[in-house]
Amino acid sequence: MQNFGFQIGEDTVRQLNAFLSDPGNGAIGDLKRVVAKYGSVSEINERARESGKVESLVKKLERMNSPYVKDLEWLAEIRDEGKLVSLSDYRARVNPGRPSWDYDHSRAATLEISAMQYFPWLLAEVRQCVEKGEVLPGRFIRVRKMKEQEADGGDLPAVRAATKILGASCVETLDTKGVDGSNIHLGGPETITGYFGGIGQPNSHPLRWVEEALYYYVNYGVDEVLNINPGTVFLGYLLYRMGVDIRFKISVFMGNDNPYAVLWTLLAARMFAREDGSTPLAGFNLSNSIDDAHLAKSAEIRRSLGLEDQVRIEHHITETWKSIVRQPYNRRDGLLELVKTVPNISAKHEGGNPEDEQTLAHPSDILDYFREKKEIESSGEMDALTRNYLLKHKAVNDTAAALTKAGLSFVAAGAHRL
Repeated sequence: MQNFGFQIGEDTVRQLNAFLSDPGNGAIGDLKRVVAKYGSVSEINERARESGKVESLVKKLERMNSPYVKDLEWLAEIRDEGKLVSLSDYRARVNPGRPSWDYDHSRAATLEISAMQYFPWLLAEVRQCVEKGEVLPGRFIRVRKMKEQEADGGDLPAVRAATKILGASCVETLDTKGVDGSNIHLGGPETITGYFGGIGQPNSHPLRWVEEALYYYVNYGVDEVLNINPGTVFLGYLLYRMGVDIRFKISVFMGNDNPYAVLWTLLAARMFAREDGSTPLAGFNLSNSIDDAHLAKSAEIRRSLGLEDQVRIEHHITETWKSIVRQPYNRRDGLLELVKTVPNISAKHEGGNPEDEQTLAHPSDILDYFREKKEIESSGEMDALTRNYLLKHKAVNDTAAALTKAGLSFVAAGAHRL
């Protein structure tokens, strides 16, 4: 076969390294100045580690007399007393014909739910798990405005502490993005065509995104955030390469819908990895339009670049009924085949099962994510949105049951002991 010379030449690599290390490089210099506002890299990481401890988060809540302190104590009791169903008991109930130990965990799908907007929703979900012997997702995605949750009786530190207590990962969506008015193409649903180019991080927003990420990192220990733009993805790589331990997941809004887009992103992850080979790219949410065959090809690229254990492919199984995809949308059957050969994949549930959603007066809607809490409460729709969330939880458990019946494994919250 003809060799087209796709290798990157040594001269090119030297030029790139010279550019990146040039003290006069304004783009890199701007990033360094933002980071320096918070101190040295070691100081930043130490402050974040201390702020992110459960006891530190609880102290924040105590200082504001938050009612959530007692709720966190209850969650700790649930964990310590083993009140969440064990995976062995769950498997025995759902698939009694298969021994509990006969499940291959090496390709276990992580159960994921989005968007978990309010701490009381998490409490309701846990109560339902205890009462019905259901499993709790191992990964939570949040899209609520950061400043709003920070000011809402301790919602932000409460969720941070709760997910740590329960042994789950949690991703926050920062406020610095195009929907804040900076993207001239976006005004509301009537200007949705602006999303064709992504939500957007125009002009100086990438640096503001870094500054916001650092603020929540050092003050609350928020160490994983959503990423929606090539510029902030690149800065996320550089921030981690500098030594700051903030990781990120790439949003479905980035529109990575083919293996070549995946290759481009993962090449940068590999090039800007730390000396130990680690990358800040924790999750990669591919477009809803990618089919299972090309998702598998993307996973092969990930494996070839040595990123299989580090970068989780996050795959939507269900989506909100309104405002994002054509319905009915349900990728559960495809997941059952994918997990047989593709490790480190998430089963993300953004909506309820289509058969449940279509019966609702208020089905799930992606645009609800951007509404303020006070507006939702004044409209009288909080109960409807809570129901939407619990139907997503039902979809999570339907996926867990389907995997179990097929003899396949999954990753739930760590409080589900073996």
